[in-house]
Amino acid sequence: MNHPRITIAIDGYSSCGKSTMAKELARRIGYIYIDSGAMYRAVTLYCLENNLIINNIVQREALAQVMNNIKITFATNPNTNKQETYLNGICVEKEIRTMRVSDCVSLVSQIDFVREALVAQQRAMGNNKGIVMDGRDISTAVFPEAELKIYVTASARVRAERRAAEMENADIDDIERNIAMRDEMDINREISPLRKADDAIELDNSHMSIAEQDAWLEARYQEVIDRIK
Repeated sequence: MNHPRITIAIDGYSSCGKSTMAKELARRIGYIYIDSGAMYRAVTLYCLENNLIINNIVQREALAQVMNNIKITFATNPNTNKQETYLNGICVEKEIRTMRVSDCVSLVSQIDFVREALVAQQRAMGNNKGIVMDGRDISTAVFPEAELKIYVTASARVRAERRAAEMENADIDDIERNIAMRDEMDINREISPLRKADDAIELDNSHMSIAEQDAWLEARYQEVIDRIK
């Protein structure tokens, strides 16, 4: 018997392992994974490379004129079997993970027309269900009808340590300050702020191993499937 295909939305704070969880669940259950955060990072990288962020101010009018020309896609690297982000046909997976981009992504992601453009792309990707998407507003704004909604939290220090482990010569204190700044901006922005959906299941993974959180998430998925099939 074929399982019904559902939409899985995973929201939460930056650097709390949402993408790792979402990718692994998608791999296990044969779903498509969509990294919405990478999409905002790609737009931020475009802005940085095209002088559309000056003194921490986004040149909104100039960005608005080119927003429709910014195309973000995902493809699996055949050598690593990992999904990578492409900006207008060029792989930018490494570039979008730098502190340079991290420091500016909240400036870009709170702009209304940026969110509208990317949400439209995300909804198009999820038309046929069978997707796992993570971000800040997936369960509240992008897919409010998702059958499974998860809200992930972890302490700022734990998140800083995780991010530092992915970077070279990283200063944990600098990263923790960046995370705290992003939390503040994500929670307080006017458009689609980060918040827990009323029907989302909360997971604090501060002290969980990756294997433990993967097992927890797969169990929540199975509960939904058992309920609706």
